[in-house]
Amino acid sequence: MPTEIVTVEDLNEFRIRLLADMENLLKNYTQAPRKKWLKSFEVMTMLNITKNTLTTHRNNGVLYGKKVGGIYYYAYQEIMELLQKKAK
Repeated sequence: MPTEIVTVEDLNEFRIRLLADMENLLKNYTQAPRKKWLKSFEVMTMLNITKNTLTTHRNNGVLYGKKVGGIYYYAYQEIMELLQKKAK
């Protein structure tokens, strides 16, 4: 079995290529389209609330839910804005 010597320059070149590849992956990941609408269970998970609280928020106008075929959908952007307000 032949042996190869790995130099510091080889390792440095590998590190640079690896970081560039990771950067490209992250860039593509962050540019991936987000879901425009979320189902109730996704909203409850994001906000860490119960189904009753979600219903109360919807009834009080805190959140707007659109019912399609028996399932409520919520705008992703609205949920993110609510999370930002909650964080302050």
